[in-house]
Amino acid sequence: MESLKGKNVLIVGATGGIGAQTARLMQGSGAQLFLAGRNAAKLHAVGQQLQVPAQRLFTVDVTSEESVAALAAGVQAQIPAVDVLVILSGIGIIKPMESLSAQEFQLTLQTNLFGPFLLLKHFLPAMKEQKKGLIINIPGVLGKVPMAGAAAYSASKYGLTGMLQSIREELKRTEIRITNIFMGGVDSAFWDNIDLRVQRDKMIREEEAAKAIWFLAQQPASGVVSEMVLQPFNHQAI
Repeated sequence: MESLKGKNVLIVGATGGIGAQTARLMQGSGAQLFLAGRNAAKLHAVGQQLQVPAQRLFTVDVTSEESVAALAAGVQAQIPAVDVLVILSGIGIIKPMESLSAQEFQLTLQTNLFGPFLLLKHFLPAMKEQKKGLIINIPGVLGKVPMAGAAAYSASKYGLTGMLQSIREELKRTEIRITNIFMGGVDSAFWDNIDLRVQRDKMIREEEAAKAIWFLAQQPASGVVSEMVLQPFNHQAI
């Protein structure tokens, strides 16, 4: 396993439960954290808890290229390049077609697909200069297997999977690695406003999801884990 000690790790989506838990684990392994999230109050609360300096905390709107460019500029003013980029930002809108609005569909694509595109667009050049880096994305299991009511969400995640596979082909001559985690059924705030009856007590816990990300951030330099599928035994709707 490759050590995280002294590595520069940027977590985008650090204000969510999985993001905050991942940050804690990364820091515990000696990584230097850079944290980004859309909610400034939550971001600074996480930063304060982990004693991350204010200059390494960034409020970002991943749907805005101006905002993502400012994030990249702020990070790269402090370090040459990010060693590990973890993209956890995203939204979940689970609705049947008849109640899914065009605006909701577009917002889902903007956040879950266009957002990662912008992040890669602005952080890959520096990784290419140093010819190494690790990018961890979370397409989620709905980027591999569809579900009723997830037209917008699955469209964004299937698109993300395809985009990342294409970019991976462009990076073959470098040591930049891309790992996709197809994670399903995590008991998180994702489900708080979704009108779907599921057994949350049977889902994966946030801290266990974070451990999977932490583990993959330490994969050996001689190889790459292209993807991991992590699901609970059973969380069927009831």
